[in-house]
Amino acid sequence: MNYIVENEKLEIQYIPGNGAWTYHLIIPNSKNIKGKWGDLKVSGQIDNYILTNKNLAPLKNSDKKMSLNSEIRNFIGKSGGEFVNVTLYLVNENTQKDNETEMIFQCFKDAEILSTFKKLKIEEQNDIIVNINSSATENQKVEKIVKIIAKLEQMS
Repeated sequence: MNYIVENEKLEIQYIPGNGAWTYHLIIPNSKNIKGKWGDLKVSGQIDNYILTNKNLAPLKNSDKKMSLNSEIRNFIGKSGGEFVNVTLYLVNENTQKDNETEMIFQCFKDAEILSTFKKLKIEEQNDIIVNINSSATENQKVEKIVKIIAKLEQMS
């Protein structure tokens, strides 16, 4: 695994009135990790809270930061100025895409149209998967999946 930090004590930063970034962690040694917002995903653990696919915020010429929402803070029972034990690793983009594709296949299977989907030409299958995964939001992704399911139901 490609750990960014492993079992490091980090201080929860507190900046009042800073929206989602009121409570956050500065992730050491992350300055040279390239990527824009939404591309930098990490998983790991903060104290005993398990993180999955959490965004890192890129900052110009500085280490990345990660917001700590109330769910995380309440779970670990800590707030600004307190220290947490952090282990984070970069989520492989290919693994993430594979998981997203598996989720789409599961939706097709649940809708009982997976066999119809698999009868399409490989190019058509790939176009559908790319189209769904290119959605900007989860809601848009769900809408596309629902439309494709309806279309495939008509074909079966």
